[in-house]
Amino acid sequence: MAKRGDKTATGRVLRDPVKDKLRPMFPLYLSKCRTVDELVRAMGATAFTGRPIGDAADVFEAMARDKDCFIVMTLSGALTVGKMGLVFCDLIESGVVKAIVSTGALMAHGLVESAGYSHFRYNPKMGDSELFQAGYNRVYDSLEPETNLDHVEEVMDHVLSEWKAEDIACSWKIHRRIGEYLHKSFPGRGILKSAFEHNVPIFVPAFSDSELGIDFALHKIARQQEKRPLLRFDPFEDFEKFADTMLATKRMGILTVGGGVPRNWSQQFGVYAELLARRGYKKIPLKRYNYGVRICPEPVHWGGLSGSTYTEAVSWGKFVPPEEGGKFAEVFDDATVALPLIVRAVLERIGYFK
Repeated sequence: MAKRGDKTATGRVLRDPVKDKLRPMFPLYLSKCRTVDELVRAMGATAFTGRPIGDAADVFEAMARDKDCFIVMTLSGALTVGKMGLVFCDLIESGVVKAIVSTGALMAHGLVESAGYSHFRYNPKMGDSELFQAGYNRVYDSLEPETNLDHVEEVMDHVLSEWKAEDIACSWKIHRRIGEYLHKSFPGRGILKSAFEHNVPIFVPAFSDSELGIDFALHKIARQQEKRPLLRFDPFEDFEKFADTMLATKRMGILTVGGGVPRNWSQQFGVYAELLARRGYKKIPLKRYNYGVRICPEPVHWGGLSGSTYTEAVSWGKFVPPEEGGKFAEVFDDATVALPLIVRAVLERIGYFK
């Protein structure tokens, strides 16, 4: 029998995995996992989808502990209907997340939750036509009653009625005003309220693609009928606020849940910063994300941004490559499964729940 390292009869050289510095895997020993953090660490030593959850927690912990890192969280999908809202509150209230880029629908449904209204489980015995007639809007296996969105309009109308016409509106200003109203008027927790209380701006690049955007359009009609000055909405107020905020950072991290416009809009800052320098507008160094954690089940082979890898984004100048110190982790899983595990584990590690 050939010794290890010697060529075998078939020409193979059987190498030593320890000398090759390969990391061993270990069985998941549940009786030893007394906390979520211990479970997630143990999952990181397994395989398949379990391992990326452990790896993502390690990268997220690194960026959370980096005092010079400004962390942006991007959100898409109906995650507040999916009852992830208080997870986002924990990330804001712990001081980990410093800015949020989101879909408009997610913020509208979060406003419903913050105002004390409920979402409900979908009963498959009710057909979608019946749901429409009853005023129940279906999001996969959950329901958003239309009456909830009427209450959202009441909040928006209150906020916009007091808005001065000379004050240009944009998404981060509107969400801050809503958060302030919730802070003064409602006792419960919620993403908009927490964001206001901790000075975390919320950007919604596709603001008109949302219930709040519809309410803004309806408010314009009301102002026209009342012969009041119309409000002006300028999305570049959002763009410039985000760019100025990110240009002032030392290092940047991104926690992406889902994909879509929020992910692309926040990532394109690196491209914008590079063009500022390359086209002679400012003398600044490259500004790229140093850390990234992505939770999204979208496969890469469809070619869309939601499924694209961080290494692909390196080619666009959006991320620091691993060989230069960039740290990334990507979890191809449902956010309602992976997100609570990763966030709870990391918040345990940094002592937030003590």
